[in-house]
Amino acid sequence: MKQTTITSGYPIVPRTEVDFDLDGDIPRHWFGGDPFKTRFFDAMSTLFPEGEKFFISCVRDYRDQIRDPELQQQVKDFMRQEAQHGRIHKQFNDRLQAQGIRVDRIEAKTRSLLERIRKLMPASFTLAQTAAAEHMTSIMAHSFFERQEVFADADPRIRAMYIWHGVEEIEHKAVAYDVLKNVAKAGYFLRVGVMVYTSVMFPLHVFLILRRMLKADGFSFGQRLGLWARGLRWLYGWNGLFRPLMGHYFAYYRPGFHPWQDGEMLTYQRWASAYAQNGGDAVAAGNAAHAGAA
Repeated sequence: MKQTTITSGYPIVPRTEVDFDLDGDIPRHWFGGDPFKTRFFDAMSTLFPEGEKFFISCVRDYRDQIRDPELQQQVKDFMRQEAQHGRIHKQFNDRLQAQGIRVDRIEAKTRSLLERIRKLMPASFTLAQTAAAEHMTSIMAHSFFERQEVFADADPRIRAMYIWHGVEEIEHKAVAYDVLKNVAKAGYFLRVGVMVYTSVMFPLHVFLILRRMLKADGFSFGQRLGLWARGLRWLYGWNGLFRPLMGHYFAYYRPGFHPWQDGEMLTYQRWASAYAQNGGDAVAAGNAAHAGAA
């Protein structure tokens, strides 16, 4: 059977010279001075270097079976983008290590866990994990960066880093999915079952790391309880961070779902235009994308 892909209007562009001045005077709690908001995104960052390596390996498992030249090129560009994401987040994580956060231990445990999963589970399962995680990160980009208030209080350099990461997640959001469906020939129940698994395990790991970070920050038990109460309301409350994502998230469970059914993204277009106009200045592009959000 011929392998087919549904393409987007966005080319996958590996950008290898991005710089966010991560060695600059970035505050410890860079998200408006809020420890929970800051450490939530910091905790995600600690997972990215090993996570990106995992995603690359899981897609590479099927690379030799791809017959569609367009998908072959998309996989190549996907792997280059993911490698760059891991490199930039490693730079950011070095800041956290200097703050007393044992990022080295977090990365070692993450690496060990992902290695065990790849040894114990079939390649189709780990590829389905990759497709699920790619969907989750891309819908965060769709939602977070279209709403100006979400990152209004964030340090512009870290905001720019996450906007750049989100933009590239949008560009390659269908690659792992297309390999899963058209090359690995995964069925509906594997796809959605692994999405349920990933939807539980990913936030669980983020929260465990976040808890460790708040302890390292020196907050007392009572202070941490208050931070968690306010933070979970910020994440999951009626006007919380994740509520606008739910429609995009549950779309994954439709039998005929494809990532490019979500359509265009105005923030992407603003970012790409500003990035080109400013000679590849990712911070300037991030500021322009944020300023133009609704």
